[in-house]
Amino acid sequence: MFKYILNRLTERSTWLGVIALATACGATIEAAIAEQIIAAGMAVAGLIGVVTKDKTETKKEDSDNG
Repeated sequence: MFKYILNRLTERSTWLGVIALATACGATIEAAIAEQIIAAGMAVAGLIGVVTKDKTETKKEDSDNG
């Protein structure tokens, strides 16, 4: 179970989801600064998108097709 959690924590989608949830919760908690909370969450999500590498999967070509 611990290894599963650690593996998920290395994925970009996990971090983007955590940031989205935190942003949504922060926006509903404090309405007066909702725009700043949303902007900060979007900025962090954008930063994660910039600094993390896309996962590329290499698939074996089927010998029958090629």
